[in-house]
Amino acid sequence: MTIGVVTPKGNVGAHVLRLLVQAGEQPRALIRDPRTLNAEIAEHVEIAVLDTWNKESVIAATRGLSSVYWVSPTAIDRDPLEAHALAAGNICAAIKENGIARVVFQSSGGAEKRHGVGEIDGLAATEVALDASGAAVTHLRCGYFFSNLLMDLPAIADGVLATSMDLDRSLPWVAPADIAAVAVARLLSPAWTGRNVQAVHGPEDLSFRQIAHRLSKVLGHPVQARQLTDDDVRAQLTGFGLPTNQVEAIVMMTAGIRDDYNPENPRSYVTTTPTRLIDWAASNFPGRAPSSSNY
Repeated sequence: MTIGVVTPKGNVGAHVLRLLVQAGEQPRALIRDPRTLNAEIAEHVEIAVLDTWNKESVIAATRGLSSVYWVSPTAIDRDPLEAHALAAGNICAAIKENGIARVVFQSSGGAEKRHGVGEIDGLAATEVALDASGAAVTHLRCGYFFSNLLMDLPAIADGVLATSMDLDRSLPWVAPADIAAVAVARLLSPAWTGRNVQAVHGPEDLSFRQIAHRLSKVLGHPVQARQLTDDDVRAQLTGFGLPTNQVEAIVMMTAGIRDDYNPENPRSYVTTTPTRLIDWAASNFPGRAPSSSNY
């Protein structure tokens, strides 16, 4: 088989690429700028230039593939939902043109709502498009990425974990490497056909208050969860210069899950993955204090 990997340098995609190589495959790295791919990796993979938002590029880059790990990236230069719709149309055109048999799609918890979850609505629409594409598809409904915490490093270093989520609302949190492991298992398995939804929930549901407590243990200084309003977040994002449609897409991702959401796929043996937050943070947070905690 020939397997294509979108975002091969991403938090999940880099692990997907490595695991496929270690499984004896020669995956195809689908990447906007091949010069940015590490030379050590490049010798083990095929490389194709991919512009997610250009149909001809997507068709050309995926020619000859039997399977694709598809990621619909966030757009920073256009309306996020329109960008997801464009990318979905492009991969569906490639599936038809190139006879791609199977797709594993990096979706998100909340996509099952279909509407009212900001940018996740774009992933929901992509699920619908892939379902009608003719390919067998597995949608990975992923929990909150542990790696999202790295975007707030300065504030966390100052002892604050701020969010507009209900501080005591427990939700799935997951390590990107664990998502990759599930993705690769699906990409390599011949056992499934049709439409599948595979939730990836991490080892336990956690609230932001619990996250802050665990980070305190790992970092060796107090971290407190702080509640923001949606308008607080809007003001911050607007201050960064983001246009209104991008601001709303970000705000509603949290609001849509906070206010009215229960995962379609309950936590189970199948949806649970092993990496604990405290172990991930100990490996990924710079300047952490040594800790023997067994959270």
